[in-house]
Amino acid sequence: MIFNTVTINLSNLLVTIIGLLILWIVVSIPVWLAGKAATGGSATFGDALLATLAGPIVYFIVNLVVDLFLGALIGATANIFGYILALIAWIWVFKASFQTGWLQAILIAVMAWLIFIVLSVVIGSLFGVMYPSPFFPTI
Repeated sequence: MIFNTVTINLSNLLVTIIGLLILWIVVSIPVWLAGKAATGGSATFGDALLATLAGPIVYFIVNLVVDLFLGALIGATANIFGYILALIAWIWVFKASFQTGWLQAILIAVMAWLIFIVLSVVIGSLFGVMYPSPFFPTI
């Protein structure tokens, strides 16, 4: 009986890890396309994978650190500063990953977001599935 429970949990873990890897690759595609456009074609898919892996981690750490330290001093308003600094840190990750300037990194972030929306609408239209579905119109 215990063996079956462990097997189910290990298979769930394996499915979760595979799902996260697939999600990481899929989310990296718009970042890669935006990087290619912003850098004149010098961006690699590895750059996009690095940016999409490090970006959320850096965002979380900066937001947490600002909230912990600044939150004790100024209270709930520290969240606003945390979000702003975390966004700047995420753009810095794009800057470092694609070896660009600040404006190109901002361009990559905005273009990746727009490409993601377009791909979501196209894929949603073809397969009837969208993420996140409440934010996109049904076609």
